[in-house]
Amino acid sequence: MSTATTTFVLIHGAADVGWSWHLVADELRAHGHEVIAPDLPCEDESAGLPEFADVVVEAIGDRRTRRDLVVVGHSFGGFTAPLIADRLPVAELVYVAAMIPAPGERPGGWWARTGYEAAVAEQAALDGGLTGNEDPYVSFLGGVPDELAQEAMHRSRGQADASSAAPWPLAAHPQVPTRALVARDDRFFPADFLRRVTRERLGIEAEEIPGCHCAMLSHPRELAAALELSLR
Repeated sequence: MSTATTTFVLIHGAADVGWSWHLVADELRAHGHEVIAPDLPCEDESAGLPEFADVVVEAIGDRRTRRDLVVVGHSFGGFTAPLIADRLPVAELVYVAAMIPAPGERPGGWWARTGYEAAVAEQAALDGGLTGNEDPYVSFLGGVPDELAQEAMHRSRGQADASSAAPWPLAAHPQVPTRALVARDDRFFPADFLRRVTRERLGIEAEEIPGCHCAMLSHPRELAAALELSLR
């Protein structure tokens, strides 16, 4: 695959916006790549995961026939990213601190099925309650510079129940090269927890990157470099 024609499709998480990827996008564009980071219809109660995927495919536009697409899903975006890999001829699928779905699983049921609550409680006992903290500046944005964290919170949106209500529509994960990245200091999805989920659901070992749950804001250069490993 030619790095000069690589297109990264960056899918944000719940209640978020494409802006959250802007620092990573700058890094990737500086290296000659194209970047697409659309806003999903998070607040729309008539929009489920298929509609999320429709928005991403529309944003990809004429690039959809190319085979250089690297599709990246962050957090809740892990439920949408593989839908794109199922529809289009992508080069690679990358989960970043992401919810990895199981066939037929409702996103709302992911938490219980993965043992999330117990994993968070175990990690919180080790770090004095930082993991799972109710303050988003601690659990989501811990490690993000203050001004940038405040901007992220200002831009955040609601998340409609519709996106979590219906079963994930695929019968199996797309048969494309797949990677999973976990953030070393993630206080929302503990790294060890996501490593286990990755092994159980994808049969691969996750790779570690520095940063918090929103590593695209805390460590954009390192995350961009990790994404570029897809090209080698």
